[in-house]
Amino acid sequence: MSSERIIQVADLSLILGSLRSLQSDIGTVSNQVDNVGHDLSQTRAELSRLEQAFADFVEADLKAKELSLAETRQVKIRQEIENTFGQNAVVRRQATGILQASDIQLVRQETIRGATEELMLSTPRYWLAPALVALAAWLGDNRDLAQRALAEAVRRDDEKTSLFFALISRRAGRSEANRTWLDRYFGLQNPHQLDRQTVVMVDAMANGVFNADTTQLCSKRITAWIEELSQQAGFAEAQRSQWSDALRSKTPHADHADDYPHLSRFSPTWGALGTSLNEASMQSAVLQHFEQVFQGEIKPASSVLVAVDDLLTKLVTRFDDEELPLRRQEELCRLIIEESGDKRAAQSRYDLQSKTLDTQVDFTQLLTNAAMHPETSHVTRATQRFAIAHSRDWILDAHSDVTAKARQKVPQRIDLQLEDWSGQTSAGENEAELLASLASHLDQREAEALAGAKLGLKHWGAVAIGAVLVLMSVSYGMVSLVLGLAALGWAYLGHRTVQKLRIKIRDDFARLKTQSAQALRACMAETVELRRDLAQRDGVSANVTALLESISPAQHLLSGHDNVRRVMSA
Repeated sequence: MSSERIIQVADLSLILGSLRSLQSDIGTVSNQVDNVGHDLSQTRAELSRLEQAFADFVEADLKAKELSLAETRQVKIRQEIENTFGQNAVVRRQATGILQASDIQLVRQETIRGATEELMLSTPRYWLAPALVALAAWLGDNRDLAQRALAEAVRRDDEKTSLFFALISRRAGRSEANRTWLDRYFGLQNPHQLDRQTVVMVDAMANGVFNADTTQLCSKRITAWIEELSQQAGFAEAQRSQWSDALRSKTPHADHADDYPHLSRFSPTWGALGTSLNEASMQSAVLQHFEQVFQGEIKPASSVLVAVDDLLTKLVTRFDDEELPLRRQEELCRLIIEESGDKRAAQSRYDLQSKTLDTQVDFTQLLTNAAMHPETSHVTRATQRFAIAHSRDWILDAHSDVTAKARQKVPQRIDLQLEDWSGQTSAGENEAELLASLASHLDQREAEALAGAKLGLKHWGAVAIGAVLVLMSVSYGMVSLVLGLAALGWAYLGHRTVQKLRIKIRDDFARLKTQSAQALRACMAETVELRRDLAQRDGVSANVTALLESISPAQHLLSGHDNVRRVMSA
């Protein structure tokens, strides 16, 4: 009997030791669970930051690659132009060289004739080669050769040849020949389908290259073209559309996320807001463009010779249709480089101004191209003034349309989303209401989390079993008591864990409420600033309208090369 008693005491000592060890392990696990929960929250936040950083890296890397590719392609395209049309460039350089050599009479006529005939052999399809042969023959008083060469030049490209010799005649001071060639050139023109080089004629008129009578002839023809085009059905709508595209081509593609970091992060409406900011910024870009055109005096060329030589160089170098496919690719590469590798923005700009590289356009589109894209149309500032002045009413209508559409697209309600809470504001006027809504939402989430932090069925089962075992210890001795206490102890440990969890939930939600309220207040402040920013950018539209209304076409017509244009006061 005593031996059984010893065994029971020994067995109970082992059980009690195991229970103490179990209690310690449970406490350790509980602490580790708390740490894991804290680490998990930190990990989620870090993952969110890493995700954004990775997205920014991918975007920056893509832009860098597109920029590098555009720079490389631009070089290759120019090399291809040089390799394919390099011989044409040699012919082009001879055009003004022959004229200037004839002016100072330093080169023999035989040398000039030999050089032009050699060019004729090296470029069998190029219109300028026989035109230079005709020019050399004319300078050498070889009428028969001049007529035959001229006939071949006209056969290859009648329009360019006619305009070329109209400018040559003006350079030589032969007014009658100048008018004859211009009459021939105008007779070949269809105002609905003009070749791009027509802008050279406009350039000559706008810069006062022609004499008064010839300028009047050009002005009347331009007026007749516009009247003919205006008779078409839908003409006014077409002008609004093409000028709207021209104005929108000045829209910047800036990223405003750095200026509004909280809205860009917490507002699903941010994409539309960024677009509206850029569209409103178009007003400043358009105003700056027009001011650069009209501010300051335009100094005419020192002589008719210099002015005509510049036009001849432009005519023979900038308007060969065979080069257009490569020129289009070159222009897209240039825009990608300007946009720092943002191909989407570059493509958008290219689409809006692509008509500047069309083979044929109507006259009003020619004016639009000249006014808004001088770097592609290859026109002077005087021609820009002329084009804008003659298109003023169309520009005003298009500007009104573009401005109204941009205003309509501005989001009236700005959505805000912080985790699973969402709200709306118009101009930040309902900050207190949104803060109360956010606090109520977080209070509800906290209550739900606290309600879920409670003892489970297994814990209450352990309490019930423990209580029964303790009561049974009266009859069954120490073993029943120890087991009952162990069950109750395990349930108590669960209760402590739950209490710690509830404390942690309250702390986490207290921190979340503070951070969320701060983020919401920042969003509301940025909303107020964004509305002010939009209004300020949009307000520039009034300045654009005032500038355009102050322009009169009569202010930008020249009566002759020696008369300086009357420049409106800026």
